[in-house]
Amino acid sequence: MTNKPSSRTFSADGITAPFRYAAFRRIWLASLLSSLGALVRAVGAAWAMTEMTSSADMVALVQTALMLPVMLISMPAGAIADIHDRRIVALFSLSISLAGATALTTLAWLDLFTPNLLLALCFVVGSGAALMDPAWQSSVSEQMPSEALPAAVALNGINYNIARSVGPAIGGIVVGAAGAVAAFALNALLYLPLMLALFLWKRPTEPSRLPPENLHRAIVSGVRYIMHSPSMKIVLTRSMVMGVFGGAIIALMPLVARDLLRGGAETFGIIFSAFGLGAVIGAVNITEIRKRMSGEAAISACAVSMGGAVAAVALSRGPVLTGIALVLAGAVWMMAWVLFSIGVQLSAPRWVVARSLAAYQAASSGGIAAGSWAWGHVTDVAGVDVALLWAAAFLLASPLLGLWLPMPRISARGEEPEMLEDPKVRLALTERSGPLVVEIEYRVAQQNERAFFNLMRDVQLFRQRNGAYGWSIARDIADPELWTERYHCPTWLDYLRQRNRATQSERALDRQAMGFHIGPEPVRVRRMLERPFGSPQWKGDATNRTANPDLPSD
Repeated sequence: MTNKPSSRTFSADGITAPFRYAAFRRIWLASLLSSLGALVRAVGAAWAMTEMTSSADMVALVQTALMLPVMLISMPAGAIADIHDRRIVALFSLSISLAGATALTTLAWLDLFTPNLLLALCFVVGSGAALMDPAWQSSVSEQMPSEALPAAVALNGINYNIARSVGPAIGGIVVGAAGAVAAFALNALLYLPLMLALFLWKRPTEPSRLPPENLHRAIVSGVRYIMHSPSMKIVLTRSMVMGVFGGAIIALMPLVARDLLRGGAETFGIIFSAFGLGAVIGAVNITEIRKRMSGEAAISACAVSMGGAVAAVALSRGPVLTGIALVLAGAVWMMAWVLFSIGVQLSAPRWVVARSLAAYQAASSGGIAAGSWAWGHVTDVAGVDVALLWAAAFLLASPLLGLWLPMPRISARGEEPEMLEDPKVRLALTERSGPLVVEIEYRVAQQNERAFFNLMRDVQLFRQRNGAYGWSIARDIADPELWTERYHCPTWLDYLRQRNRATQSERALDRQAMGFHIGPEPVRVRRMLERPFGSPQWKGDATNRTANPDLPSD
């Protein structure tokens, strides 16, 4: 059983409620230090690149190198976090980032840096972060009750952006006073408190009656879930669009400091801190925004506000106006990402939450990485101000996507299902027996046929996202009241997983479908082992492993 803390002692609506839990509090504080180090490193890497090359492409590629791993390895990282101990996965991931930061420090100290080597090591550090993020974010719900989860998601956003509000300024001072080597060394040192906090965390365990999926099957299951979840696809698309257009301001911020404001590393650190300060303001107010606005209205307002702020940065030549615009940009940027993240975490079932978060991170980070490269190229051709004005124009127009892909209403579909008893069978089966064919017969009154058919579209989606394939619904032409739902699962074990993944709301859809059934006999369910021609079990020398000698072996 899970040793999850009780929520009876406080209201989960308060933004500080998750701090009542010691594990969350310790990890949150250690994460703050780690994020501070990451921001100091970001300033050091970006400024080191501006000193080695005048190419805007190369400067923008620093952001791409840090974000690209999230797009490339997020789904495997999410699968690993879902099938293994998330605490161990997070510790291993931090070790990769620590190794990358240590290499950055060493090479900077030995003065052996080249632009390509800097990008390669930033990719290593980003790979560690990409592997850790799904495990870390999906473990938040294991540190407190689900009622406190929205506040915890917002606090994690505040965490990073408190660091962002002071980290770049500290980074600018450190780089200006002691060079990039000091920034990289501080980054490596500040990974250690988080590693210690995770090491000391006693993660609750919930043993499963079924064995875990292998990595390949877990990735396929995660992709299948997302492909058959309309709300998830909308969130991923909208977050990618926000990343492509909104990421321009982050990727080009070193050039804003150097080319538009004619400043140095200190100026870059200060304006980066202004963006982080705005992000803290946005995260603190996210609860109020969720109360007052729908998801679509909030995301559209964030995009329009961000567009106006980016345009102001492009046109400004004074640090004060630029700083004010960046505070606004940081606030709405943070609000948008917290809204996206809350939507994913509250809607995804527990069995696939890390993979869902990984897909969200891949979409958003992939958008930021691709956008950073594109905006760097535009800057080389037309200048920083023109690139930012184009980004602002796209942000202002992006709410039009809401006409086609409106943000779904955030609902708690991620409730935990109860494990069901295995069906009674007479054929001796192994975990790998398959493929399995399931047929469910309903007898539906003809006046209810349209309502039943429309409901079965929703049933199809939840069957498929939980692991079924080849789904169909058929009607008997000689007996029009008889309908047959049919689907496949690759193996007996996959069927047991698919059967036990349904959430309470999905089970409610199942009950609704069965509620259309009429007649004295109950809904009939057939589970059959498909025997394709050429199956080795049908050869003459195959061992018969059935419980009944009159039944064929699998």
